[in-house]
Amino acid sequence: MTSIPQASVDQLPADAAILDVREDDEWQAGHIDGAVHIPLTDVPQRLSELPEGDPIYVVCRSGGRSARATEFLNSSGIEAVNVDGGMRAWEASGKPMTSGSGAKPTVI
Repeated sequence: MTSIPQASVDQLPADAAILDVREDDEWQAGHIDGAVHIPLTDVPQRLSELPEGDPIYVVCRSGGRSARATEFLNSSGIEAVNVDGGMRAWEASGKPMTSGSGAKPTVI
C-alpha cells in the first residue's frame, strides 16, 4: 500500500480546497464553511463536483473515510491530502464550523 499524504488541521492553508466525505446527517450537524460535501460512496460518480484546488484536502469524522477517498483521488490523478484526525481534530482545535440546521455546530 502506498503512503497517503496527510496534513494536520493546523497545516491547512487558509484558502484550502476542502472535500467533506461524511454522510448527510454528519454534514448537517457541523462542517467547515466553504467545504464541498460529497459522501464517500458518491465520490467516484461526482468527480466533476470536486472543489478547485491543488491539492484537495479531504476530511471525514476521524480520518478513515477521508483516507480512502484520498487514496482513490490520488490513484485517479487528482492531488489529494487526508486531513489527519478529521472533523474531531478540527472541532478540538477550536476552528470555526457551521451547521445546516441553524443549531450550534457539532461533530457527530
